[in-house]
Amino acid sequence: MEVVTKGFELIIFDCDGVLVDSEPIINRAHARVLTACGYSITEEALIERFCGMSDAEMLDIIEREWGRALPGFYAARVGEMIESGFRQSLAPIDSVAEFLDGLRLPRCVASSSVPQQIRYKLELTGLLTYFGDNLFSATMVARGKPAPDLFLYAAEQLRAAPTRCLVIEDSAAGIDAAVAAGMTAIGFSGGSHCGPAHAARLQTHGAKLVIANMRELAVMTRLA
Repeated sequence: MEVVTKGFELIIFDCDGVLVDSEPIINRAHARVLTACGYSITEEALIERFCGMSDAEMLDIIEREWGRALPGFYAARVGEMIESGFRQSLAPIDSVAEFLDGLRLPRCVASSSVPQQIRYKLELTGLLTYFGDNLFSATMVARGKPAPDLFLYAAEQLRAAPTRCLVIEDSAAGIDAAVAAGMTAIGFSGGSHCGPAHAARLQTHGAKLVIANMRELAVMTRLA
C-alpha cells in the first residue's frame, strides 16, 4: 500500500496513542500511585484531563491543586509500573506499520514524552526503523502541547513549512498545538484509551478529519 500525500512536505506523528497503544499503561500507573499517595483519581479521569501533556506539566498541575508535593519515591514507583506494563503488553497501533511502509514522505515523531522514552517505546514495538533520529520531545522546547512550540521546532529542524505539515494526533492538546502552529491536523481515535465521545472532541478542537483506524489514513491523506 503506497500512501499518497499531495501537498505536504512532512508528516508529524504523536507517539502515545497514535503509534503505540501506551496511554492505558501510563495512566493506570499514575492513577494507582496517585491514589495510594492520597490523591484519588482514576485512569479515565487522567486521560480525559491530561492526555497529550507531559508528565511534568500534569504533575505540576496536580500538586498545585492538591496543595502538596508528591513524595520523592513517586517517579521511581510510577516508572517501575510503566516499564513492567510496557514489557508485558505494549503494542503498536493496529496497521500503523503497514501505513508507514507505504509512506513516501519525510516523517517524524513529536511527543510530550522524554527522548529516551520515545526511542524505547518505538524500539520495543519495532517502529523505530521508520523514524531514525527524527524524534522530537517537549523537553526540547520552552512550552509543550497545547502550545505550538514542539511542532514548529520539528518542522524547522526538517526544513518544512508549517502550512505544508500534516499532524496525526489523538489528544485535544495535540490538536490545539497543531492548529496553533498553522498545520493541518488529523485526529486519531483508534487507541484503546479512546471512548465514544473522543472523535467529536478532537473535531471540536479543530481536527480537519478524525479516523479510527490507520487504514483510513491512506485514503484521508489523499483527500487532505
